[in-house]
Amino acid sequence: MKLFVLCAILGLCCLPNVQSLDLSFKNIVTSTADVTTGVIKDVGNKLPTPQGLFETSKQLVAGYPFEFVSSAVNQLCASALSSNAITPKISPNIDKMFFQLRTACNRYSHPLLKANEMWASPEFDPKKKVVILATGWTTTVNETDTIDVFAKAYACRGDVNFVAIDAGSFVDTLYTWSAFNTEELGMHIAKGLEQLEKIVPLKNIHLIGHSLGAHIMGAAARYFFESTGKLIPRVTGLDPAKPCFNEGEALSGLMRGDAEFIDVIHSNSGVLGKRNPTGDVDFYPGGLDPLPPGCVSVTCAHARAWEYFAETIYPGNENNFLGARCTSLTRLREHKCPKQDVPMGYAAPTNIKGSYFMEVRGEAPFGMKGDKTRSLANDQCGKCPDATKKA
Repeated sequence: MKLFVLCAILGLCCLPNVQSLDLSFKNIVTSTADVTTGVIKDVGNKLPTPQGLFETSKQLVAGYPFEFVSSAVNQLCASALSSNAITPKISPNIDKMFFQLRTACNRYSHPLLKANEMWASPEFDPKKKVVILATGWTTTVNETDTIDVFAKAYACRGDVNFVAIDAGSFVDTLYTWSAFNTEELGMHIAKGLEQLEKIVPLKNIHLIGHSLGAHIMGAAARYFFESTGKLIPRVTGLDPAKPCFNEGEALSGLMRGDAEFIDVIHSNSGVLGKRNPTGDVDFYPGGLDPLPPGCVSVTCAHARAWEYFAETIYPGNENNFLGARCTSLTRLREHKCPKQDVPMGYAAPTNIKGSYFMEVRGEAPFGMKGDKTRSLANDQCGKCPDATKKA
């Protein structure tokens, strides 16, 4: 009955096959109602895993019903935080966390607490810029398309030491406990950054995080400032995770002020990713729709943010995504926004503020200024010239 009442209020019961929705969706709705009425106490055990939410999303292909699921999870998290019902099941073991330096052909892993070993290794070039990427939600440093795609793109550019954070063991069940470890993970990464700054000018360091990784990098930048009094120049958030991260609550996540410049790309607004502006500049490719062109699931949409950014890393692609400061994609289409071509991604200017909107394609190259011929030329760029040398 509670499920029916909530569905009726939200207008969901008129959807086709609503009774066939994944059981985890029903559990979330029921749990939210119970939390509201004070029926349940063990909030922690009611929070779903990312896998459960992803499975639900496959059935809710329209995207919009899933926005309600995400909001329900947020309510559960808020209740858990206020009642201290959730404590981390596993505290991060820093000895099992690594930085991994990527080259076109090899991977070099070094313990997070011995970051100086990487910075001093012959494979690391202190004259180059440093980009450090953290992913999240069921990804590991050796098994994720995100890191592989970024490593190839930066190898093509050739002027960057690309480093990945292996935190996958600690962010694989976001809603039950991993979200609550982002601060501790960030603190440990900050210690490595302190060592890095002794070798590389601070201006050459750029932190990037996708999903939960965006909040980890925000925490790393905050702890670095707390320890050194210096701000990281740039932190890029790629569709920062929404569930459990609410401004003004215990888990606020990545936010303006964590670094000198925060740029954010939103691709699954209001569902798995945050909808409201989070950085100095927030880009909304495809507008506020939680499903950008070409996506019929929230998992596809959530991944688009890093795919968009990776596309801009390749030389010649810096201006693939040009946006204008505006309040909506509709107003942009109606030519009611100031004409201003501002690039999103790799070449985003660090002196801009506000929200920027742009059109995108449903397939690669996703940027409206992208060129398929140029994309084909980049296909081999950054690959190991000799496959036998790959780690």
